[in-house]
Amino acid sequence: MIVLDTHTWLWWIQGAADALPSKTKALIEHEPGPVGVASVSCLEVAWLAKKGRVVLPVSVEDFFTKAIEQAGLVLLPLTPSIAAKSAALPDLHRDPIDRVIIATAIEHSAELVSKDELVSRYPGVRVRWDS
Repeated sequence: MIVLDTHTWLWWIQGAADALPSKTKALIEHEPGPVGVASVSCLEVAWLAKKGRVVLPVSVEDFFTKAIEQAGLVLLPLTPSIAAKSAALPDLHRDPIDRVIIATAIEHSAELVSKDELVSRYPGVRVRWDS
């Protein structure tokens, strides 16, 4: 299993070839196991859309249908164990959503596909970004 960071998910689903390297795109599309998205990424996308920092081609709800169900991704819920793991992480990131995404990857023993270099400094998380 791999878990997509929010920016990776958005770039992949929107076909942002300039932002998502072809090797990373191939990693996602040829992953033999499940490809997951943390449920908190939905919250992050909804807020980014509301603030105008992300422009979606359809409503937020329709985007989620396309970007999760139709794309064949697994939505990974926030569990008490993930919440506890996120709170126990070192204080490297100020963003609680990023901390939950990192904890989600750790909980599922999955690689986290992320361009965020700070993420790789967390213990226990395996980060993948193929340029």
